[in-house]
Amino acid sequence: MICDNLSVVNGHLHFARQDTVALAKQYGTPLYLLDEDYIRHQCRVYKAAFQKHFGPTSRPLYASKANSFRRMYEIMTEEGMGIDVVSPGEIYTAHSAGYDLRHAYFHGSNKTDGDIAYAMDCGVGYFVADNVEEISAIEAECARRGTVQKVLLRLSPGIDPHTYEAVATGKVDSKFGAAIETGQAEEIALFALAQPHVELVGFHCHVGSQVFGEDIFERAAAIMLEFIAHMERQHGYKTQQLDLGGGYGVAYKADDPHLDVEEKVAEVASSIKETCARLGIAMPEIHMEPGRSIVAAAGMTLYTVGAVKKIRGYKNYVSVDGGMGDNPRYALYKSAYTCYLANKMEEAQDFTADVVGRCCESGDILQPNVTMSATVARGDIVAVCTTGAYNYSMASNYNRLPRPPIVMLRGGDESYVAVRRESYEDLCRNDM
Repeated sequence: MICDNLSVVNGHLHFARQDTVALAKQYGTPLYLLDEDYIRHQCRVYKAAFQKHFGPTSRPLYASKANSFRRMYEIMTEEGMGIDVVSPGEIYTAHSAGYDLRHAYFHGSNKTDGDIAYAMDCGVGYFVADNVEEISAIEAECARRGTVQKVLLRLSPGIDPHTYEAVATGKVDSKFGAAIETGQAEEIALFALAQPHVELVGFHCHVGSQVFGEDIFERAAAIMLEFIAHMERQHGYKTQQLDLGGGYGVAYKADDPHLDVEEKVAEVASSIKETCARLGIAMPEIHMEPGRSIVAAAGMTLYTVGAVKKIRGYKNYVSVDGGMGDNPRYALYKSAYTCYLANKMEEAQDFTADVVGRCCESGDILQPNVTMSATVARGDIVAVCTTGAYNYSMASNYNRLPRPPIVMLRGGDESYVAVRRESYEDLCRNDM
């Protein structure tokens, strides 16, 4: 099976030790499932690895954009995780869940004046600034309040992570960050240091998402540490924090690599310590921002088959009651997923079809060329695995379809609604 939390019992697919067919019947479809025990396990793996290899002050930060709703922030509080947030909406959600935003890092390449003011109102601990305009806006707002804001600067190390072009974010010509190679990183750092209401505490980079390359983070860290050493030698600035971003990949298909988080963190830490020793600088407090690797495999989406279309001599389609509204990633990136016919797991897998959604859009494809039982028919349950990251958070109401609920699973026998299913009334709630 593609994930450790999958099994087959009496011909039914079980997820987090619970019968997915029974869950579909109980809660309806489309249905997002999240394995709470898996999420907590991944948080603990990251925290233990950071404590062991980076030291007691280092901390993993959950990347909220992967999946953001109130219960997620309650879990992050309970597990002692820091968070990163990228919008006032994520800040509001975390704040409403009681998360202590002193441990939050506020990202974004175009924070408005309103965003900046709201984040300060909520007590966000750190801003990750992307440009001179943002530094100036932070300085002006803090001057008005008579406060000082802790800031990291997002820099571009010029790394190509060989991932999807749309999620490669560390190259010199990226829309994110100030490039080290062009000298602009040094310019913005000096500008920030000159602001009386900005406390520059360190630097941030993010090379991309769904990264498997074994030395990507080591290469990025080396470039960032060279820059940190330069700032110390030339300007006397000693960096307190270095945030290497996130991006570790997860297995969506059987032939994808399975990364050992503790092992990867150990490798990055070893490289950082060696580089710091070579450069003659103290190792900064290290942060990373796992998101996908915490929640992706904790997720599954269940659908009900509505129609099976067989075009003789061409291809087959299995149509389900969800689609690109609840999972746009295939339409955006051609993202791979593993799909199962949840109620017919022990039947012969002798039929190939594209699993498609209900939207009036030719590109509404969840996954092409899925192998399943030839007996697939209306009412069967299709399970799409590894949907815990960037599915709910990217969902829309395209074709005026309500978004599915999120049901959390824990303990092997407990389930509860964390986000309710949207109603038709919800769709019109803001209409005048």
